[in-house]
Parts: sequence; structure tokens; C-alpha cells
Amino acid sequence: MGGTSHTGEVDRFVVTPSGPLAGTVRAGGAKNSVLKLMAACLLAEGTHVLTNVPQITDVDIMGELLGAMGVDVRRGRTPDELVVTTPAVVVPEAPHELVEKMRASVVVLGPLLARCGRAKVSLPGGDDFGPRPIDMHLHALESLGASFTSSHGYLDCRVESSVASVPRLVGNRVVLEYPSHTGTDNVLMASVLAKGTTVIENAAREPEVSDLAEFLNAMGARITGAGTSHIQVEGVDALHPATHAVIPDRLVVATFLVAAGLCGGDVVVEDGRPDHMDMLIRKLSATGIEITQDPEGLRACRDLAQPLRSVDVATLPYPGFATDYKPLLVTLLTVASGVGIVTENLFFGRFRYVEELRRMGADIRTEGHHAVVRGVERLSGAPVRAFDVRAGAALVLAGLVADGETVITDAHHVDRGYEDLDGKLCSLGAHVVRA
Repeated sequence: MGGTSHTGEVDRFVVTPSGPLAGTVRAGGAKNSVLKLMAACLLAEGTHVLTNVPQITDVDIMGELLGAMGVDVRRGRTPDELVVTTPAVVVPEAPHELVEKMRASVVVLGPLLARCGRAKVSLPGGDDFGPRPIDMHLHALESLGASFTSSHGYLDCRVESSVASVPRLVGNRVVLEYPSHTGTDNVLMASVLAKGTTVIENAAREPEVSDLAEFLNAMGARITGAGTSHIQVEGVDALHPATHAVIPDRLVVATFLVAAGLCGGDVVVEDGRPDHMDMLIRKLSATGIEITQDPEGLRACRDLAQPLRSVDVATLPYPGFATDYKPLLVTLLTVASGVGIVTENLFFGRFRYVEELRRMGADIRTEGHHAVVRGVERLSGAPVRAFDVRAGAALVLAGLVADGETVITDAHHVDRGYEDLDGKLCSLGAHVVRA
């Protein structure tokens, strides 16, 4: 599977200040949805077609991972179409060298247990912002009849119960300790082929969970309640292939809205879905960015004569303020008037990019899971490093309002979640180049 690959000398963005941005842009399909949809293809033999699939590194990695299991993954007739052909016999093993590249790969666990009755999955890697244990996934799958042993960095997973001598999970009431997005996805995919009824309590409510449920239902699953904290699944005996369009990426939409707020101007994101990002829009509006839903799409405007205003924000599970929005908002607050307090309630260690913003002249003080951001008039360009997908994108945006030149290394992190970020920003009038 071909895709974006940037290494070595060109693995950096060079950003110089831009004036107001103007134009129309598309966000493309959601990374946090398409990876789960690809994993769901393991559940049914035959050819599935996904459309609105972004050309990002994580899609390539998931394609390689499925390929190692015997699944054929390739681009279709258009660049945004993905054709996934699942064989009758799947190899239920996820190799370490692929899993370590991407935490989301743990979502193959549910479908492999459902389809094959066993799985051998390496413990996951991915973005570098602290531990995210998968114990919750394992406890939930155990309640459906799976058992786990761990050795040499791999999880060996088996289904204990069987129907007509075929291993099969059994429906149960699953209460998640925390509304984990990937935890909900894993249980959802595991339960669609389980015998009987599964009820998931304290389920994640993200639009991407609803997108997965819609795809599974198109495959013949019987799921109700997706998008709420109470999901019910009636297990079926078999699923069939389906075609599905991936929802737009609300995190990429957010990136362009924040860019318009930072630089000023008038930007329309054609595929922006305001119903997926209520809390973000509320916070951005409070800073002085005018956000409206127009026939052309979601529009963000700001007159540079009106200074940005600081706001306070705390990350919470959806529909609260997403942790992935936070680096973008912190960057916005660095040049807003006043003081904003940003609280991280979800992940340990997600303020690592703050030191990079400080190198650019930002006035940010961190204490535990709080960041106090005192706005400055202007940032200054500096060499900085991207630690993860969203932090890397936030540093690119910071460079647009920094005097001089900003060089962001480890740009490959950005490619994991953004298709052609530099090209799309340049189409709006920004000055961003790959080195």
C-alpha cells in the first residue's frame, strides 16, 4: 500500500509568518474512525470498500498489519477509496514491529477473538505521551469469555466457551471503568458475533464510535444506542462485507479553524461537522473567532483588529473538550490577551510540547495537570520538535504567528494524522514547506 513517507533530511516543516488566511479546504476522513473500520473488516470474509479514507501513515501501518494477517488492502479507483479483501482464514497474529508503531492497533483484538476465537497481539506502542494501559480492554473482553496470558511482549488470547465446538464469545453486561474510545470499539467489535446480548455501560460517545456502529450494522450487526453511554448489541451468527464512507476528521477541522483564528482571515472547511464539535466551537467563539455554519461548510473568521481573548478549558470525555484539541488551543492562547488555565484530565504527560512553545517565546507555566498560559504579543521562530500528531500540527500553526523562521523536526508524527497539511495550509495563504 502506497502512502506518505518522509524520513531523514526532509523530515521537517519550515514555517514563516503569514498574513490572514483565506479560502476553502477539506479535512478528509477521520483517522480515529478509519483505523477501527479497517479492523472491523476482519469480521467478515469478502471485499469491503471504505471511501473518504485519508492518505496518512497510520492507514498505511494498519494496512500492513492487516496484510500480515492475510488481508489484502489496497487503494481503489480514487485515492480516497480503500478496498479491503478479507480471506476465509485469517492469521490471528499482530506482529510486534507493526503494533509498536501505533497504539490503535490494539483494536484488532476484539474482531480477531470474535472471528477466530484466538489472537496473539503484541503490546501496543504509538504516540509518546505517557502510559495508556489496555487492562480495561482485557477486563471487558474477559467478561465476554476471553482469557489472556502474557509472555515475551505478546498477549495470547483465547475464547473459553464454544458453540457446536466452535469457539464463540458470549454476550454479557460490560461496565467500562472509563468511557474509553478504543475500549468501546474493541468490545463493540468483539460482541457483534457473540452468542446472545451484550450491553456496554459507560460507553464512549464519540462520533467515531457511532461511525463504527453504522459500518457494523451495514455488515449485518444489530447495534443500538451508539453515540450514547448505553450500547446494546444482539449477537449474530455471521456478517457480510459492506461499503461505507468515513466521517470527516473533527481534529483536522479544528486545526484549520484554529489556524484562521491565529492568523485572522476567512476560512471555510467544506466537510466540517459542527454537531461533532460543539464544545470546541463554544471555546473558540469565546476567544473571539466567529464560527458559522454556511452552505459552503463550517466558516471561521477573525478580524485582526480584534484581539484574541483567553479562556479556561478542561479536557473531558466526549462530548466534553477532547484532549486532542488541547495543543491547538494552548497555541491559540499563547497570543491571546489575558491568562487562560488549561487542565488535562485524561492523559498523563500531555504537556511535553509546552517546552517547545516556550522556546518560541510563549509564557506558559505547568503545574501537575494544569497549564497557565499568559498571552504574549508575538511568538518568535525557533527550532522545535514534534512529539506527537496534534502537538506537531500545533507547532506548525505557532510558526504562522512567529517572527522569523520556525523549523519543526520529526514531522513524520504529523503525517500519521494529516494528509498534506503543508499543502492545504499553503492553499489558504500560509507559508509552510517541507524542507
